Formats: sequence, C-alpha cells, structure tokens
Amino acid sequence: MTMITSTHSAPRWAELSLLLVAIFWGTSYGLTQTALSYTPVMFFIATRFLLTHMALLPKMLLEFKQGQNPDWIVAIPTGLILLAIFCCEVTGVAHTSAANAAFLISLNVLMTPFVEYLVTGIRPGSKTLLMALLSILGVYCLTQQYNLNWSLNSGDWLILAAAALRAVMITTVKRLLKNRQIATASLTALQSLVVATGAMVLLICFTEKKAITIPLEAQFWWITLYLVGFCTLFAFFVQNRAVQYTSASKVALLMGSEPLFGALFAVIWLNESLSLTQAFGGLLITFSTILATRR
Repeated sequence: MTMITSTHSAPRWAELSLLLVAIFWGTSYGLTQTALSYTPVMFFIATRFLLTHMALLPKMLLEFKQGQNPDWIVAIPTGLILLAIFCCEVTGVAHTSAANAAFLISLNVLMTPFVEYLVTGIRPGSKTLLMALLSILGVYCLTQQYNLNWSLNSGDWLILAAAALRAVMITTVKRLLKNRQIATASLTALQSLVVATGAMVLLICFTEKKAITIPLEAQFWWITLYLVGFCTLFAFFVQNRAVQYTSASKVALLMGSEPLFGALFAVIWLNESLSLTQAFGGLLITFSTILATRR
C-alpha cells in the first residue's frame, strides 16, 4: 500500500511545487520594485547573484572535484546573456508597474519559436502564430490607460527586451550545451558569478561613488534573501526535481501562471490597479502563454 501511495502522490507533489515556483516568481516583480527604493539597480543585481553563487559554491566545488564540469567555459557566454536579461528586466521593473512587468516578461514563451526559426530555419506552427497575435492584442490592451493611444514607456520596452533575451538565452543554452558536459548546479553557480561580476563593473563605471552605499534597512536584505532562496535556489531545485515526475509540457503549463500571480501580488503589495481593458490584456497574454506551452 505504501509503495502505491508514494507512486501516485509524486506527480501531485511535483505539480504543487511548480505552482509554488510560479507564485514565488510572480512575487519577485513587486518585491524587486520595493528593493530598488533602497539601492541602485546594479548593486541589487550584484548582491542577489553573488549570494546565489556563494550558496551554490560548495556544490560546484564538489562537482569540479568529481570531474563533472569539463565544459565549464560555456557558462561565460550564457552568463553574459543572463546579465543582459537582468539589466533590462530589473531596470524595466524600476520604470513600469510590477503587474505590467509580470505580464510582459511571459511573452518570452512565444518569442522563443521565432528566435529558433532565425537560428535553425524551422518555421513556427500556425498555433504559435495565432498565440503571438493574441499576445500582441494583449500587450496593446495592457498598455492602455484611459485613452486610445499606444503608451509603452521605457520600462515596458526594457521588459520586452528582457523577454526577447530570455528567448535568446533558451536557444543559446540549448545549442552550447549540446554534446557538452557540465553539472546544472555548477552552470548556475558560474552564471551567477558572471552576472554578479558584470553588475559590479557596471556599477563602478556608471554610478557615482557617493551613490554606492550598502543598504542598512532590514527590508532590503529580507527581500534579497527571499529572492535568492525561493526565486533562485528553490526554483532551480524544483524544476530539476519535478521534471522527473511530470512532463516538460506540464512544467511549462504550470509556470505559465506566473504573470497572474505577479499581477495579483502587485495589487496587494504595491496597491497597483488595473483598468478593465488592462486586466483583459493581461489575461490574453496569460491565456496565450499557457496555450503555447501545451502540446
């Protein structure tokens, strides 16, 4: 009886864990906006990813000792793309609403097939094209205020750039890791080190020294530790663990609910509000994202 119960409960555990990841990632936009009220963008990025690297360092050193990372060099170009993603994403969050950011970043799911088309020549299917059109309509509705003018601000454009870079990241990692050997924890640790180092360089080069101060507010550090622990380390563990129990399509389907949780958290945490037109646009984007991840 025990073995049968365990077998049937495993997928449920996996799906609930993935749903938790979607919830945690949804909260990250509102919390990031709060953290940025204490510190410059680059300091926040450097701190978050340096802590992530330090948390994974013991595991990475063990994997190097065991000879699991002969192709560790691939972490450098992918880490640089990740740096570009977070520079756009975090800066964008600072200049747009957290709800908009959560919806717009999810468009990377629909952008990926088109990026793959540019790289491999494989045309996206008709369903993907339909979902892309629905998403464009969703973005149009989402960016409406109380008039009929297109109103994408600089933050929205940066989030869209981050979504496109995420699509590039997925395609690049797939190509670079083909027939190469590197442990996932080590890849994440090295990418985090690249991001933290790059953010530090940008911070020193483009921020006045007087503006570079270490935040002393407890809220900043609690938010940062939360993002490192739940939105990076926990998410990394769950995705790699859950995929053993459920299909990749279901993983993507559950993760597609992230923008809804992001918008809901932004309304609760930051007291943001969405008009009916904007809410409809956000639902269109979420609907397209979820359909795009289904077989």
